[in-house]
Amino acid sequence: DPLTTTMAANGVPAFETSDGKYIFESNAISWAVANEQLRGKCAMDQAQVVAWMSFADNEILPASCTWVFPCLGIMQFNKGNTERAKEDIKKALGALNTHLLTRTFLVGERISLADISVCCTLLHLYQYALEPAFRKPFQNVNRWFTTMINQPQVKAIIGDFKLCEKMAQFDNKKFAEVQGKMKQGGSDKEKKTKKEQPKKEQPKKEKEAAVAAEPPAPKPKDPLDALPGGNFDMDDFKRFYSNNDEEKSVPYFWEKFDPEHYSIWYCEYKYAEDLSKTFMTCNLISGMFQRVDKLRKNAFASMCVFGEDGANNISGIWVWRGQELAFP
Repeated sequence: DPLTTTMAANGVPAFETSDGKYIFESNAISWAVANEQLRGKCAMDQAQVVAWMSFADNEILPASCTWVFPCLGIMQFNKGNTERAKEDIKKALGALNTHLLTRTFLVGERISLADISVCCTLLHLYQYALEPAFRKPFQNVNRWFTTMINQPQVKAIIGDFKLCEKMAQFDNKKFAEVQGKMKQGGSDKEKKTKKEQPKKEQPKKEKEAAVAAEPPAPKPKDPLDALPGGNFDMDDFKRFYSNNDEEKSVPYFWEKFDPEHYSIWYCEYKYAEDLSKTFMTCNLISGMFQRVDKLRKNAFASMCVFGEDGANNISGIWVWRGQELAFP
């Protein structure tokens, strides 16, 4: 069986394609089954995706295993190695946090293999190790990670994910139990293999282990486009607003505004107690604008941060076509 031979020589995971070819190692398999959107549409995007996949493998995974595996009883605890692993994770999260300061995703404006790879590598850390106090300095990473684990495609695999509330600790008793089960399992398997001598059968072709992601669906139409346009020229006002100060742009707005076909909304951030540094609050606004970019054609917004570090809030004014709330 070529697949079995591949697994024996190179380990798992291994993958057999529908045309009988074989691939091993998770990064290679994920690259093979991904579509252009996930791999990156140009050479530079693809290079950045590969770079982040390597970052996950080299900067996060070794330290994660050293820290988390002893807590699960999989390997012996070493205090010095664990403390170094914690510092390595802090450095990795710091680099991620800086990169995500002005970005929603790691590469480009959509989810890519970079996000999937790094997110999967962080799962054990967010589940067992990164208690609230440890992860608090990395708000951009926390926001991105929460976005990733709440994607429908991710939830379909991992289910409802609960963030770590208390950092897991090494337990000698648990370690002994796990190791005992592992040794017992290996012994039982060996005995069973010797006892049973099944008849040789012709190898059957396995079903394909993964299905290549479908190409991105056509962009949905903006529901605001279907509403009556009225006589308020949004693009004209935006140009005037950009090129003039408020003394001119505000009167111009009221002169041109069409209240029958457009509405004005005031907003405030609901969780002001969670805001700390003003630059981080500004980053929240940037992230929101990225997420509602499809409103650009039919809406205008002015969002502001008020206050100082440790005591600030967000409020703003929105104008869009129609009389109903454009988003929840």
